[in-house]
Amino acid sequence: MKYVYPAVFTPEDNGQFSVNFPDLESCYTCGDDLGDALYMAEDVLAMTLVSYEDKGLAIPAPSKSLSLEAGEFQNFISCDTERYRKQNLNKAIKKTLTIPEWLNEKALAQGINFSQVLQEALLEKVGG
Repeated sequence: MKYVYPAVFTPEDNGQFSVNFPDLESCYTCGDDLGDALYMAEDVLAMTLVSYEDKGLAIPAPSKSLSLEAGEFQNFISCDTERYRKQNLNKAIKKTLTIPEWLNEKALAQGINFSQVLQEALLEKVGG
């Protein structure tokens, strides 16, 4: 899923930036400079929305504009939660499966990697 949300950037005295997404609960970050703050904003936005998706929470509609304090500015940040999952949620998990004994013996004799075959088949099936 692709999303775009407005973020409030607040310059700090030390040259850093604080970033807040008012439309999303507990979605904020910071950066050492503007470039870092933009990078971190995309990361925290994706992480927050992945959490919303996983918990089955309603994802709020993004605001068109935000109320700003003196010195703050608004920027729209985009993210792709599917891409985020592929890049960050790659921890291997163990799955138990059942296959016929004859198929197991043939595959073992040919040195086939069961995990690799299953991953390739699942990727083909889900279109990933």
